Amino acid sequence: MSSDSRTPAGDGGPAGDGGPAGAGGPAGGGAPAPSAFPVRAQNLLRVRAVWIFPLVLGSVIVVLITTFYIGSVVDPLGHLHGLPVAVVNQDRTATIGTHRINIGQEVERGLSSSPAVSSRLGLTDTTLGSAERAMDRGGFYATVVIPPGFTTSLLSLSGVSAGGGGSGKPEIIILTNQRAGTVGVSLATGVLQPAITVAARQIGRQLAAYVPARALTPLTKAFLADPVTIVTAYYRPLPSHSALGLSAFYMALLILMCGFLGAVIVNSSVDAALGYATSEVGPRWRQRQPLPINRWQTLIIKWVMAVVLMALMTGLVLLVAAGIFRMDAPHVGLLWLLAWLASVSVAEGTIALLAVLGAPGQLLAMLAFVYAGLASSGGTIPVQALPSVLRWLAEIEPLRQILDGTRAILYFGARADAGLARAVTAAALGLVFWLVLGTCLVRWYDRRGLSRMSPEMLAYVGGAVQQYRSRPADGPQQGSPDTGAGQPDSGNAGGDRREPDDIGNRNDPGSQR
Repeated sequence: MSSDSRTPAGDGGPAGDGGPAGAGGPAGGGAPAPSAFPVRAQNLLRVRAVWIFPLVLGSVIVVLITTFYIGSVVDPLGHLHGLPVAVVNQDRTATIGTHRINIGQEVERGLSSSPAVSSRLGLTDTTLGSAERAMDRGGFYATVVIPPGFTTSLLSLSGVSAGGGGSGKPEIIILTNQRAGTVGVSLATGVLQPAITVAARQIGRQLAAYVPARALTPLTKAFLADPVTIVTAYYRPLPSHSALGLSAFYMALLILMCGFLGAVIVNSSVDAALGYATSEVGPRWRQRQPLPINRWQTLIIKWVMAVVLMALMTGLVLLVAAGIFRMDAPHVGLLWLLAWLASVSVAEGTIALLAVLGAPGQLLAMLAFVYAGLASSGGTIPVQALPSVLRWLAEIEPLRQILDGTRAILYFGARADAGLARAVTAAALGLVFWLVLGTCLVRWYDRRGLSRMSPEMLAYVGGAVQQYRSRPADGPQQGSPDTGAGQPDSGNAGGDRREPDDIGNRNDPGSQR
């Protein structure tokens, strides 16, 4: 009945108002022709099912994203546990009468026994050489150094007689390793400095018991109130153009995004070329005739294309970062090889999820690779300052492994034990995992006959498309199985030419999937 599909007044104009035929009715009067697009937004917005899925899915995703992001950064000091810090005691024992004293050992024991320190930092007693070698591979965020002569210097300046009396200024040095992470260094020094200050006051009270009464001058009392100077020094400062120690994190993030975005681009472009997805650019809508190809062959095409695209995308990232913006990037060839391998691993995983789950696979890949990866990578907040759940997640998240590799190349001379070997191993294992998972599940789909489009439907679509192409140029073919086959080709709205394999109208039988 034409009364249900008429264009409402004002949409096309009543008959005889000069509107074009088919839009508001033929010129000269008569009932308006039915609209080619009778569905109105207000009709669909009243349907509950239209609202439920986006509201529920959007709510779940935003809660997860907020949990990942805010949960990882809101209280790093409260979650801090096991941040690696070295303690080097070079002090020598001194004597006071018949008593032997080593204040450096007392400071060392005080730090280890303090709950405020031991519950947050993972202290390791070692030598200066071992500590420096560990910092050269990012093993420690800081090293506390108690220098030689620390005890004798304190005893001499406090007026206590001591054998071999020294005269140097008593100080405790904190060597900070910014290459391991600037936020981690800040957390380490934020715990160490108050603890050493408390220890220094205890040292002053201890020394006061040895000072003769005649030597307790106002100057001596002032010294005993604060007898130790805390000196903070950089160990191997960061190179210039390193984004204050964040260039490794940003490079790792770009590598991850190359993999994810490249996979989405390959997936959509291949599906459009094979006829299993539409392509829409501005007003131009296109649907190709679906090709008779199974899921496995489609997956092979996407995987191979992703490998080539990742090589190009990661190369362009380095060209812009190091070539144009002069980011400090030693071993740039090795960095590109790592970026290529890691991005391919992420891309193949994303494509596998899309092949297995369809559209939800993109959301899952975005949550797993991007959002969860950012929260657990340790790129800004160190892993030791993350909630326990995110620490566990960091062990398997690709972004954390990529960051270890980029940091090793950019800051630690591309040493294998600085995280590069871990990154390469994790990327290779991840690539194998996704290739095996995608192959097994997609081949199983094909064996079970779970095709994207059944052979019968492909045959029907092919026949309908041929019938559509053979219609007369001046109008719809009589007896067409679908009245939509006679509509103009919306994929070629600018003219009458059509690409051979394109179906340009949503109402064509060949466009129904």
